[in-house]
Amino acid sequence: MRTVAARPRPVDAGAERLGLAIKRAEQVLIAEKTRVLRPFGLTVPQYAAMFAIAAAPGISGARAARECHVTPQTMAVVLAGLEAKGLIERQPSEVHAQVLVTRLTRAGHALFRRADAAAREVEDRLAAAFTDAELATLRELLGRAAEAIPAP
Repeated sequence: MRTVAARPRPVDAGAERLGLAIKRAEQVLIAEKTRVLRPFGLTVPQYAAMFAIAAAPGISGARAARECHVTPQTMAVVLAGLEAKGLIERQPSEVHAQVLVTRLTRAGHALFRRADAAAREVEDRLAAAFTDAELATLRELLGRAAEAIPAP
């Protein structure tokens, strides 16, 4: 009698892939933030840069890039777009002449406050899907996930 090798079971491509689950959640969040920021004439990266600048007025482009988890080159493009719209101003640092410090303009502050309220509403809807304890656990688990991946 001849034995037939068992065929491998088809694998559901995404059922158990943690990276895909995280990516799906991120994509849904970014898509909704994109939708709510559009009326303000902002992209999600521009909003993120304005958030970093609002949190640390006088921030350098390099530090803003680190805060937003993008390359300095990407941040330079984002900041140039915000500057062209009159939402930020960049001036040489008093400490390091080759470093530009960045601040929101008056118009930038006004727009950021309105855009931030819209973005916060999206995050509040997300948070509402969880209990306070679940939110604390989710934050802790996502923090651990972010720390687990980089090489030691």
